[in-house]
Amino acid sequence: MGGWGAMGWGLFSLAAHAVELPPVDVPLPTDEPQSTSSPSRRDSSGATTIIDAATHQGEAKDVAALLAPTPGAVVTDSGGVGQNKSLSLRGASANGVLVLLDGVPLGGPGCSFDLARLPTPIIDKLEVLRGAAGARYGPGGLGGVVNVVTRRPTSSARLFADVSQGSFSTTLASAGASGALLGGEGLVVLHGARSVGDFTYQRDLQPELDGNAPTTQTRQNNQALVGGGLLKYRAALPRGWTLDALAEGHGLSRGLAGTSLNPTPDAHEQTERATGALRATKHFEAGGELQALAWGRGDWSTLQGGPFGPAPFAQTQTGAGAEVVFTRLFAERHGLTALLSGGSEALVEPTGKNPAWGRFGAMVADEVLLFDGDFAVNASVRVDQSGHFTTLSPKAGAVLRLPKGFELRANGGQAARAPSFQELYVMQGHLLPNPELQPERALYVDGAAALAREQGFVSVGGFYSLYENLISYEYYPPQLSRPYNFMAASVAGLEVDGHLEPRPWLSVSAGYTLLFTQNLKDDERYWLKSLPYRPRHKVSAAVSAGPRWLRARGEVLFQSEQFVNRTQTVALPQRTFVNVGASSTVLQHPALTVSLEVKNLLDVQSADLDGYPLPPRSVFLTLAVAWDAASP
Repeated sequence: MGGWGAMGWGLFSLAAHAVELPPVDVPLPTDEPQSTSSPSRRDSSGATTIIDAATHQGEAKDVAALLAPTPGAVVTDSGGVGQNKSLSLRGASANGVLVLLDGVPLGGPGCSFDLARLPTPIIDKLEVLRGAAGARYGPGGLGGVVNVVTRRPTSSARLFADVSQGSFSTTLASAGASGALLGGEGLVVLHGARSVGDFTYQRDLQPELDGNAPTTQTRQNNQALVGGGLLKYRAALPRGWTLDALAEGHGLSRGLAGTSLNPTPDAHEQTERATGALRATKHFEAGGELQALAWGRGDWSTLQGGPFGPAPFAQTQTGAGAEVVFTRLFAERHGLTALLSGGSEALVEPTGKNPAWGRFGAMVADEVLLFDGDFAVNASVRVDQSGHFTTLSPKAGAVLRLPKGFELRANGGQAARAPSFQELYVMQGHLLPNPELQPERALYVDGAAALAREQGFVSVGGFYSLYENLISYEYYPPQLSRPYNFMAASVAGLEVDGHLEPRPWLSVSAGYTLLFTQNLKDDERYWLKSLPYRPRHKVSAAVSAGPRWLRARGEVLFQSEQFVNRTQTVALPQRTFVNVGASSTVLQHPALTVSLEVKNLLDVQSADLDGYPLPPRSVFLTLAVAWDAASP
């Protein structure tokens, strides 16, 4: 663990809550030291789930589908491949979840990041920290953090490619190479996807009449075209330094079909993103680690047609920043961390207002290790300045490791943030800005008990958050979604997570989330009513069985009814999706794998948001090949 030294024991908490799935035959590169942006290092007492993207090879899953089974996570979809997808963690709004790419923020605090803009071919794993993360990551992490860890470069030559063909004229493809480069290690990945998205769905033309037979319609203007790439370089420098460089680009062009009751056949969105980062790491012989990160990001978007008008509506968002983190274990008991960060955000939009502001943050943390590391208490405090807003985020946590694999964990603190550029000024597809927003704050506590054994683990935990001026998006047909302040709201819940692998050929995982939300605004229209987009129950279960040369899998995802507005006048019904598939590795070197995936096996007709139809049954066939010079 580098600069953490003896504090590596804290990774037991991570292992006890990680989602470990069966291995695949495609060779994986060797592990490298974790970055200080990894949740397991930055918040050792937090509830962390690790999702290994390689174990899902051949399943034709996007990032939203990978995250959907995570306890406490709710994914909102707008209609299939390439369409907008957002994530809520522990009842916080999607704009209260930070999304990082190797530690680089993909949007400013408060950005409701579109998961459709995260391509799976560049991803090695997803690190999900559930629970308020403002004390460790700064404003914006009221519900949690998703750190997207990209593929690692390798010193030996490696080539890989895959292609998927599926329903609704959908094609997904990627290719990449890794190997020694200029005295270090290099990686390049290229990816692309195309979907017409013209699936059929059922629509009730007269919902006010009981027993009215629905009609079959075709989803129009639901096409998407995606492309991009990733470049990485890693090298050892003199005096014990290591350099990591990253360049990532992504482009997306898609139709915005609208809801079934209010279709928009001519609305269109085009977005591009460019991200670059340099990270320098120094390990000291006497112990300790210093990491310095500098990054820059540009986002360009153009909206046209439908509610946006015939003329293109173009916006440009830019961000840049730097972060320095020092960690050191003193006297084998105190793990000290100090962090300084700074950056800026700017927006160029048609009205010419072009707002910009700077962000600065500082954090100090101390973790005290007792009883040979079996008991740890940590505390931290972070101060952030965003424009003219100042926020304070303190936190305290503890982890107790007991005999026979038992573990107890607890946290408490405060997270706060100011409204973001996106919420105040930026039109994002079907999401409108609201310049009247006020800052929000959350007080939170959580706790969990876990049991980890060689064959698996089980974890049971609860959490409670009290929000002031909670910012949440709300939809009222036929208008678009817009963020509003809820004067006060409470969120309480229960999370159950488990994984069992009794035999090498059998793996079973399951999760359950129980969520209670209440609007505490002093208004009879909203008082004590549930918050929108927070289903009460969510259940996931997955099984994988068979030898390595032929593996079958199945998955069930259940989500109960959820309201889509504060007055509880519009609700989405409960739904259950069943996905099945099988993979066969027909060659070992090079590794050649053929996979078949059937999504929504029961052909459930469903919708997300307020009438965005979701795809019916679909089938995908995937061919993947990988060659590694280091493998026999």
